[in-house]
Amino acid sequence: MRRVWILRIGGTAAAVLALVAGWQVMTPRGADATEVTVYTTPTCGCCTKWAAYLEHNGFDVDVEFRENLTPVKAEYGVGTLLQTCHTAVVDGYVVEGHVPVDVIRQLLTERPNVTGIAVPGMPIGSPGMEQGAQRDRYNVVAFDRSGEMTVYARR
Repeated sequence: MRRVWILRIGGTAAAVLALVAGWQVMTPRGADATEVTVYTTPTCGCCTKWAAYLEHNGFDVDVEFRENLTPVKAEYGVGTLLQTCHTAVVDGYVVEGHVPVDVIRQLLTERPNVTGIAVPGMPIGSPGMEQGAQRDRYNVVAFDRSGEMTVYARR
C-alpha cells in the first residue's frame, strides 16, 4: 500500500507539475476511473512524474516497484526496440514509456487488435520528460506479440 500512498500524497506535486508542464487535460477521479498499473524501478524520477501525470488526468494509478523490469517486459510482449524505463498495463493493453494521456484514451476507445502502444526512447517534452519549452517530435507505436509495429500517433 505504501506505493499507492506515495502517489496520493503526490497529488499536490502533480498539480504543480501540471502547471509547470502546461498540461491542459484534467478529469476528476471517481469510482469509474480507469486503473493503471505502472511497473518501474524505485529510483526512476521520470517514471514517477509520468505516473503523477496519469493520476492528474483521472487515472487510478498503482505503481509496482521492481529491481528488474526484464521479466515484466517479457511477460507483456514488449520487444527490445520498444523498451523504455517503465511498463504500464491498462484495461488489457500494455503502455510502454512516456505515452500521452490522449493517445491512451484513444487506444481505450478504439480498442484495436494490438498488444499495446509505446513511445520508444525518452523524447524530451513527452509526459514526464519535460524540459522547459523544448519538445522533440516522436511517434507512438502500436505493437503486437509477433513483433509487428505500426505508427499509431505522431507528436
